Amino acid sequence: MARSSTIPMSFPPFAGVVRRLVLANVAVYFAMLVLGRIAGDVAGALVDLLQLQPSAVARGEIWQLGTYCFVHFGLWEIVFAMLTLWFCGSLLEGAYGGRWLKELYFTSAIGGAAVASVISFTHVLRLSPESFANGAWAGIFGVMIAIAMRMGEQEFLLFPLPFTIRAKYLVAIYLLIAVAVLLKDANGFGALLQLSGALCGWLYVRYAPRRGVAFGFGEQYFGMRNAYYRAKRRRAARKFEVYMGKQGRKVHFDDEGRYVDPDEKKDPNDKRWMN
Repeated sequence: MARSSTIPMSFPPFAGVVRRLVLANVAVYFAMLVLGRIAGDVAGALVDLLQLQPSAVARGEIWQLGTYCFVHFGLWEIVFAMLTLWFCGSLLEGAYGGRWLKELYFTSAIGGAAVASVISFTHVLRLSPESFANGAWAGIFGVMIAIAMRMGEQEFLLFPLPFTIRAKYLVAIYLLIAVAVLLKDANGFGALLQLSGALCGWLYVRYAPRRGVAFGFGEQYFGMRNAYYRAKRRRAARKFEVYMGKQGRKVHFDDEGRYVDPDEKKDPNDKRWMN
């Protein structure tokens, strides 16, 4: 449900999926720093394996579609990215739950990496599959798109400026900046990755079940399982009717496989016993 109040100048809860994502990114960042000091060559080779390169993905290094979003180089880059993820992610997690946020984030990050990698092979806008990209911004763009779609009227305070701006306009500014970088920069693969993440985030919010894809699949699974057992019950009831008929006794079951007692009247709409 959209909200229109202004976000107060206080830190949101640091818990749940948001905390795990932020801590994972920070842990990888410092681990790479320490490894770079101890064994620079090993750190460089590891970065090449983890960051996203479309040509490497095409050669079979598909893990890069998920690992690149935990690789950061600049201090201010990771600080700004994690603060954005903290504030925006906590807002969504509080409203829709941790499972929904986790699915949204990784759908945007992994889906955005796949879409951007495919587009890079077309060489449009001077893109190249030999380009590299890293960082959490594809997933964060998906999170911001979700806020614009679900909480577009929410106002954010532009600290340190004494101005507020609605979420949908703030997200639009981020998107326009990414488009400008894509059109102007000779190597705009990073901007393409962010826009692809935003696209995948939009698709998730637009078409995924409200409580998440995993919950939707779970409901379908249990629905199919219950339907299967009901069908088995009805089949067993029909076979029992035939068997008892051969013994000279008549028994009756209704269409749901429930035994019909000829001496007792029951409400045919009473289904409280059913799964």
